[in-house]
Amino acid sequence: MQSYTSSTEYKPVIGFEIHIQLATKAKMFSPAPNNPDEIVPNTNIDEIVTGQPGTLPVANKEAIRLAAMVGLALNCTIDEFSKFDRKHYFYPDLPKGYQISQYDQPISKKGYLDIQVNGKTKRIGITRAHLEEDAGKNVHPEGLAYSLVDYNRAGAPLLEIVTEPDIESAEEGRIFLQELRNIVRYLGASSADMEKGTMRCEPNISVRKPGETSLPKYKVEVKNINSFKFAESAVNYEIARHIEMLKEDKTPKQVTMGWDEKNNCTVEQRSKEDAHDYRYMPDPDLPVLQFTKEYLDELRNRMPELPAQKRTRFLEEYKLPSADVDNLINWKELAFYFEDVVSELDEWMNQEKGLDRGQLIKMAANWCLQDFSALLNRDLSNPLDSEVGPENFAELIKLIQQGKISGSAAKPVFKAMYEKGGDPSDIVEDMGLAQVSDESAIASAIDKIIVENPKAVADYKAGQQKSFGFLVGQCMKELKGKGNPQVINELLKKKLL
Repeated sequence: MQSYTSSTEYKPVIGFEIHIQLATKAKMFSPAPNNPDEIVPNTNIDEIVTGQPGTLPVANKEAIRLAAMVGLALNCTIDEFSKFDRKHYFYPDLPKGYQISQYDQPISKKGYLDIQVNGKTKRIGITRAHLEEDAGKNVHPEGLAYSLVDYNRAGAPLLEIVTEPDIESAEEGRIFLQELRNIVRYLGASSADMEKGTMRCEPNISVRKPGETSLPKYKVEVKNINSFKFAESAVNYEIARHIEMLKEDKTPKQVTMGWDEKNNCTVEQRSKEDAHDYRYMPDPDLPVLQFTKEYLDELRNRMPELPAQKRTRFLEEYKLPSADVDNLINWKELAFYFEDVVSELDEWMNQEKGLDRGQLIKMAANWCLQDFSALLNRDLSNPLDSEVGPENFAELIKLIQQGKISGSAAKPVFKAMYEKGGDPSDIVEDMGLAQVSDESAIASAIDKIIVENPKAVADYKAGQQKSFGFLVGQCMKELKGKGNPQVINELLKKKLL
């Protein structure tokens, strides 16, 4: 089955349900640790998490604050009153027999998130964002006739965000998910790591027939996708599958699907013909939440610069290509680190006149996004914890700009800085990589190369420009890669006149 790209006849209708595990120290309604990295089963539990008789839940104040911050960042309305409800269903990973969630009075509702798609702004409506507790995890050991339950995740604070069916392609869905992840990370609300399960998404997909304007009467949900790539692939696959069926006058079944990443296809998990009756009721053990104007104003005042604002500022202030800006913004810590490097460069430029700020900023961005990011990704490290401080990073950029070291020679210097720390000037000296800019030494090397390569000299004088590059390369080789390219070019041209 081919993936869907675009169609002028059939119109995809896509909405998302996204679960985000909030970064609190304790669970949503108990003091048990909230640690998504815990690997020993049934460690982060207590009497409340496991639903022991006589226990009472207490709402996590920090989880409520983080949920409200996300709601404000998504331009949602936060009503004065919000309450918790009991959502009843029976499953081994839900020991109480119900989940504490929110039904008709969620914390946030009626918001939106603007995303950029092919240079245009697309607004995705947010239906609601509500707090709830997570369930545990069923484990099915291969080859055994029984299952196990790990309650480590049970009771973790979740923020479920539900969108309007405004998304019209898999690409829009991926961009929306990435922007949402960035927002919650910039707020410090969650690590939003899909591979670790702190962010999970479930697309709901249907397709309008040609000429249809109302919502289709069916939708297919794909459960618990754990990467942006898989989300985009699953949506593309489902859209293509639906279109094929609709062209044959068939209506896709309203089912719950899973994504088979090995075979790159969706697989049916269960029928979804009838809505569940969860028997919602207000939780009698938890008081109604009240959000005063003063409390919300305080949260607004504490709102950090969000990704969209930072993106606009980077484009205007640093004049970087939009692709570079997006790559920086998508890694919150790297964006902050880059700004610290630019601050160090600005301090130098205030002392040294005549420098090209745009050139230095572009060089710093390239080093951050290429060599630095490669080493960080290799080691799964945080830029802010690196041995390379912003001051030494900027110092290396200065050495390159001043011609004291070549760009190629700077690479092993930076690797040494990353592995052991230290001042780049000292490392350059210790490694013997200082660039030769002395004109007499370079002139001597050029004279030797001219004598040894008479044909290349003749070819250049006959108009073959590529011979000049060859001669420059031979000079660099003679100088063991330490020659200043600018000085070599200038002197060689003079000698070949």
